[in-house]
Order: sequence, then C-alpha cells, then structure tokens
Amino acid sequence: MNKILFALLLFVSTSLVAQYPFEKEIVAYEKQDSLAMPAKGQILFIGSSSFRLWKTFATDMQGLPPAFNRGFGGSTLADALYYFDRMVVKYQPKWVIMYEGDNDLAKGKTPEVIAAEYDEFKARLAKQVPGAKLVFVAARPSLARTALLAKQRELNSLIQSKGGYFIDMHSPFFLPDGSLMQDIFVADKLHLNEKGYVIFANQIRAFVLKYVK
Repeated sequence: MNKILFALLLFVSTSLVAQYPFEKEIVAYEKQDSLAMPAKGQILFIGSSSFRLWKTFATDMQGLPPAFNRGFGGSTLADALYYFDRMVVKYQPKWVIMYEGDNDLAKGKTPEVIAAEYDEFKARLAKQVPGAKLVFVAARPSLARTALLAKQRELNSLIQSKGGYFIDMHSPFFLPDGSLMQDIFVADKLHLNEKGYVIFANQIRAFVLKYVK
C-alpha cells in the first residue's frame, strides 16, 4: 500500500513539474520576498533567461530608479500570465519591463498568438495594477535561432504597432553589413556572453533614462 501511495505521489509530483516547470523558481522568489519584500512602485523585470542570466543587473541599473529582476527559466508569455498574480500583482510595480516571445516562437507559437497574449497581459496589468506601464523588450536574435529571425521581426513589428512602450533588442546585434554578430554568445549560441550583455543593458538603460521618472 505504501509503495502504491509513493508511486502515486511521485506521478502527481512529476506531472506537476512537467506542467509547471518554473514552480521551483517562483517558490524561491517567494521565499526571497518573505525575507525582503521589494517596495511598491519600482520597476519590475519579468521574463525568460535573458533576464534570469543577467549577472550584472544590479551594477547596470545603478543610478536609475529602483528596480528588481524576476526572470525565470525558459519562460513564455503564457507562463508570465500563469504566474501573473504571484510575480506581478503582489509587487504593485510602477513599470513592468517584459522579455518574452523568443521562447514562444521556438516552441511553435505564431506571432499573432503571442501578440494576443501580450494584449491579455496588458489588460490584466491595467485592471489589477492601475497606472502601471508595460514595456515590451523585442525578441532578440541568436545564432542558435537564425531560422526564427523573420518570425522575430514579425512579432516585434506586431507589438510595436500597438503603440505601447517598446525597446528594440533586435537590430543592435547586427553589424553594418547586416550580419549577426558572432562573438556575443556563450557556447550554446543562444544566450548572451558578457559582451552581449553590454549591448543588452545599454538598450534598457537608454530607455529607462529617457522615459522612467
């Protein structure tokens, strides 16, 4: 009987992890918040590994309005929506800077579906965190996903056409001859290295300096 119960619990646990693969990261953030909750009215960074792996975040954001990073794993916009209450509403941020869309395209979602999820996120933000401003960081290119460049541009164009706040994180990684920079990625050719993050951070700093008061 105990073996059957153990097997059942293991199955349920495995199923939940498969369905909600970022739960451990979210719980870790919640534990962190229980020790030191970020003050309301800050800039919230939420998104996938481009945010999560941003090791120089604190240094790069020095001298700017208070901000904190809640990037998690290989998340998508659907994941950001699923954890909306736990990772957005409770913080009551003044600004939400989002990096999602890249993984979404890699998993086969169309730009139109992702744009609709962006609209849903924006609507929920307006309703549950009145006055908060949403910033979409464009899907950036990578050597590992060159096949998705056209889809990335399509998604970025769709979001930008909606007229909200938008940070171009696509064109800065191309050389004047139109080729993608080769030396800005780690070994997986997907994630940025230190040089890549200098470009990444500069784009975001420029936006914050211009718009966030």
